[in-house]
Amino acid sequence: MLVYVDTSVFGGVFDAEFAEASRGFFDEVRSGRFDALVSSVVLDELRGAPEEVRRLYAELGPRVQVAELSEAALRLVRQYIAAGIVNEKWRPDAQHVAMATVSGCRAIVSWNFRHIVHFEKIPLYNGVNMSQGFGPLAIHTPQEMVHYEHED
Repeated sequence: MLVYVDTSVFGGVFDAEFAEASRGFFDEVRSGRFDALVSSVVLDELRGAPEEVRRLYAELGPRVQVAELSEAALRLVRQYIAAGIVNEKWRPDAQHVAMATVSGCRAIVSWNFRHIVHFEKIPLYNGVNMSQGFGPLAIHTPQEMVHYEHED
């Protein structure tokens, strides 16, 4: 399953609150359960990230596909902003959602609760996506993506 991973998940590995779920998600990427996709937006954001976050990305690099920001994604970003889902200041967040959408990802994985993983914004993103001929996009935290064994 192809999933888009935004920058917050890489940083989450090194944040006490998000580390366990972020590591678990990347373990699932390493195992082949998920095919990870990032965009040039993620790569730009990682350039300013702490060294440990950049090292994590480099280590995962062979398992991560990279997509360039496309004109189709930029059109969606403009639609998200016009619909008031986010404003211009948060354009990179809209770019993550748009890239996941136009790249045919099954889901976007993020810790961004303000502009991406938010119960009011998810249906708005999907409304724009569907009005533009795309299917709905699942938007989840890493914690929701990790497979947990049943405990007996």
